[in-house]
Amino acid sequence: MARMRFAASDRPARTRLTLTTVTAAVVGIGAGMAMAAASGTTDAGVSASPSAAASPSASAPAATPSPSPTASSAAPSPSPEPTVEFTLVAGGDVLPHAPVVRSATTASGIDFAPLMEGIADWTEGADLALCHMETPVSPTGVASGYPVFAAPVELVPSLAAVGFDGCSTASNHSVDKGFAGIEATHDAFEEAGLGFAGTAVSQDEAAVTQFYEVTEAGRTITVANVSYTYGLNGLPKPEGKPWSVNTFDADAADAGPIVEAAATAREQGADVVLASVHCCVEYTTEPTAAQRSIAQQVADSGEVDLYIGHHAHVPEPLELLEGGPDGSGMWTAFGLGNFLSNQGTQCCVADTNSGVLLAATIAVDPDGGVAVDAGWTGITVDRLDGHRMHVLGDILDDGAGTLTAAEAKARHARVGAAVGDAARELDAPPEALADSVTALPRTADAVAEATSADATASSRQ
Repeated sequence: MARMRFAASDRPARTRLTLTTVTAAVVGIGAGMAMAAASGTTDAGVSASPSAAASPSASAPAATPSPSPTASSAAPSPSPEPTVEFTLVAGGDVLPHAPVVRSATTASGIDFAPLMEGIADWTEGADLALCHMETPVSPTGVASGYPVFAAPVELVPSLAAVGFDGCSTASNHSVDKGFAGIEATHDAFEEAGLGFAGTAVSQDEAAVTQFYEVTEAGRTITVANVSYTYGLNGLPKPEGKPWSVNTFDADAADAGPIVEAAATAREQGADVVLASVHCCVEYTTEPTAAQRSIAQQVADSGEVDLYIGHHAHVPEPLELLEGGPDGSGMWTAFGLGNFLSNQGTQCCVADTNSGVLLAATIAVDPDGGVAVDAGWTGITVDRLDGHRMHVLGDILDDGAGTLTAAEAKARHARVGAAVGDAARELDAPPEALADSVTALPRTADAVAEATSADATASSRQ
């Protein structure tokens, strides 16, 4: 399905079908005729003869009053708003280590899309696909890897090329290149037409939630993505710009800022809220006590529909926590692991060479109720074959690249053990259910438009 990505200046007017109460005015035709006779005129505006008006024959039959319109003859009520369904895919940490950049570099330039081709059916198939951009874009054009990252600008359009609509950008590496890196990231995402959440280049932009509009059958709903990180690797936020990166205190297990941002997104018009949270301890597949507390606080707030965790670089459980907006629970991916990186057994624990694609179907009913059905599939990076990515379920029988079938099965088993069995493992890419998806620009005008449209919709219901 072709996606719609527009700048503020050329975005088409949004359409939102709302329920409207229609009242039919019933006017008695007989009463109208009596008024016409009294005034000496007919419906055509022609004067009636005086004798006809003043001296009707005694034998003339009495006028038969016309029947009042019945309910079936009144103007038809509009059809109710449809339930909007859409599919979502979220990926883990995009971590362009120097060897990954070398694999993406050819004589004609830098292009990461061929590395991601093996998973593109999943990101292109979904209505809305979100990644986690863990590193800033290089403000100088010179890329760098661990420990101070700067991604080539070409990474961002490559993500767009395989179907991503936007990314969360708050991470422990957000200020690796200072405020200039945040600005370079902002510019690259805007140029590619992608949404971004978690960092900002102005206080006004920081106050604006990243929205995605999803339209189906004439109805448009708004999906918000809020993004927060536990810290910045000991680096300070840019001087005088505390709003440039969204952070929270994981040591104190304080999810307050995340909840507050989600509540603000609701006030700004969000029908669905996705929380991307960069936390807590790396290289462990079991969430820490603080990590569980943070996620449970978010679930208990009732402000967030789906929780998407990052940072650990290994897969972690996908569970349905108690709470959520309607009390039926909040699906929580504690950590999706790595999406694209150079990590593996040569440097780190074995689980770092694979990750998870979170795949969900989300439905918003006419009353605004949200239902989330979450599943997952395992993915991996073949580091020795130019960092090419694969869906593990696709290569279990024959392997691929330098990965034997036995190695693929071992990686798949590790991912499954980490994710758990609370959610279904999916064996086929999602299909688009909506008509269009639009990443809104993070401007005050966009927020005002969204808020105004939602207020209008509410007043008509």
